Amino acid sequence: MFVTKGNIKRFFSTMYTIVFIIIFLLLLIPLKAETSATLSADIIVIPKKPIGKKPTNGNPLISHKFGADPAVLVYNDRVYIYLTNDILEYDINGNVKENSYSKINKISVISSEDLANWTDHGEIEVAGSNGIAKWAMNSWAPAVVCKKINGKDKFFLYFSNNASGIGVLTSESPIGPWTDPLGKALISWYTPGVVGVVWLFDPAVLVDDDGKAYIYFGGGVPKGKEEMPNTARVMQLGNDMISVIGEAKVIPAPFMFEASGINKINGLYYYSYCTNFYAGPKPAGSPPTGAIVYMTSKNPMGPWEYQGVILKNPGYFFIVGGNNHHQLFEFKGKWYIAYHAQTLALDMGVAKGYRSPHINEVKIENGKIKEVIADYKGVSQIKPFDPYKTVEAETFAWCAGISTKKENASNNMCLTDIDNGDWIALSKVDFGNIPPKKFEAVVSNINGKSYIEIRLDSIDSKPISVIEITPQNNDSSKWIKVEADINNITGTHDLYFVFKGEKAVNLFDMDTWRFVK
Repeated sequence: MFVTKGNIKRFFSTMYTIVFIIIFLLLLIPLKAETSATLSADIIVIPKKPIGKKPTNGNPLISHKFGADPAVLVYNDRVYIYLTNDILEYDINGNVKENSYSKINKISVISSEDLANWTDHGEIEVAGSNGIAKWAMNSWAPAVVCKKINGKDKFFLYFSNNASGIGVLTSESPIGPWTDPLGKALISWYTPGVVGVVWLFDPAVLVDDDGKAYIYFGGGVPKGKEEMPNTARVMQLGNDMISVIGEAKVIPAPFMFEASGINKINGLYYYSYCTNFYAGPKPAGSPPTGAIVYMTSKNPMGPWEYQGVILKNPGYFFIVGGNNHHQLFEFKGKWYIAYHAQTLALDMGVAKGYRSPHINEVKIENGKIKEVIADYKGVSQIKPFDPYKTVEAETFAWCAGISTKKENASNNMCLTDIDNGDWIALSKVDFGNIPPKKFEAVVSNINGKSYIEIRLDSIDSKPISVIEITPQNNDSSKWIKVEADINNITGTHDLYFVFKGEKAVNLFDMDTWRFVK
């Protein structure tokens, strides 16, 4: 071949083309790898929109199920909330109807160490033929306390058998198992001093500094006695916490309706309750309808002096009203109020008495409780979440589509009902200054090839890692560990797990997860 200017020109042109192709392919390799990780097996995932609780709101506390009448136990730097287990009721045409409360025979439990990420501990089967207390029909409006007996912490869960009596369960752990020590009601219509009470329910319990304990209960409005129903009661409990002493005493609570609460703050006793819905003329200074108000005393059994409003009816804040139930509690040096509202039900279009738990901060100055403004924002997270411990998968701040269940007879809970596009997210997860090396999860009941996408700060962010979950040949119900390497993550982020799979529905169950340093 003769060397000419044309040949030289063609040679360099060809070389430029080859070099361009090589550079393009080199650039394409990581792009293809990244795209493959993102689009795992060409499955398109569109994350579902959350219902009821939107990131970054703190209220309602949970949105994968309902829960009402919150009772709070602070134990070992953790907040446990016990809830009336509201469940949807349907008419013969399959439409959601008003909550009758008649089918509620369980109490659900959630807990948190930071007031932002909540662990679902499932339901306690309290009443009914399959319940712990088979003599009871229902389990509404619980109260819970811990008391040291014979040198050991013991837990007492009080509940309302509809409005006809109050029972008690005992346990050596805040999450059970629970037993019925009496086999009958603790407080019934035969209890001394309950004559005149319309509704024998809604317990609240205080263990005083001297070890003595008191139970507060009652409610209802006798006809013509709206201003002073005299249906609230206080009674001393026995040292065993499963017996009562003496006679129940009247608490003269103006416009009393239901929902007793009791706290001791700086030596003063605060009795709180929900007012009735009387719409007629009231004396000046009367509380609003359906509001949480309070009285104070220097003695746990009175006399009491009315003080004012703590929390107006949920309808003032969330469009939809209803009954009002609460508990004041202290955690890490601050005071809070747990209450319920129909926020989840409203977003679902079924605001018919189905309630969800909320928390807002409470300010107490010079012995006076300042009125609380309820909102969706909720409270500040107490501390960052640790991703390097083994985390129960049923722990999250926000979610869409998933549900939870008891995995086995040992009451171990897991995440379930995971479909394509479902997700969970945790608030303010602290990865520290040294990034993790990998992510591990324990899964079971795998239905086709599935994936967990890990995203940071937003549901719409780009996945930083994808964990592949492959069906097992032997036993699909067996729990297996799956893992994936993690890119460079440091600092504090909201952490999202987005689920997708070939089968679209019931992809797998998830028990635990953790990041590994």
